[in-house]
Amino acid sequence: MIAFLDTLAGTEFVFLLLFLLIPVLIPVIALIDILRSEFRQSTDKLIWVIVVLCLNIVGVLLYAMIGRNQRIE
Repeated sequence: MIAFLDTLAGTEFVFLLLFLLIPVLIPVIALIDILRSEFRQSTDKLIWVIVVLCLNIVGVLLYAMIGRNQRIE
């Protein structure tokens, strides 16, 4: 693994981050936000966790558009 990282050039490393790290990091951030928030209905939190885990980036977009409005401020 270390030898593989040594052979990467600057642009290859950026593409590696864009296509591997970001698709993993964005759902993790959304899951943290979901788990820290309170929702109007008790099942909403579980539903949003399942949506984000199953649909990944699409689930995060759905949560950002719909789910954040269901939270108790």
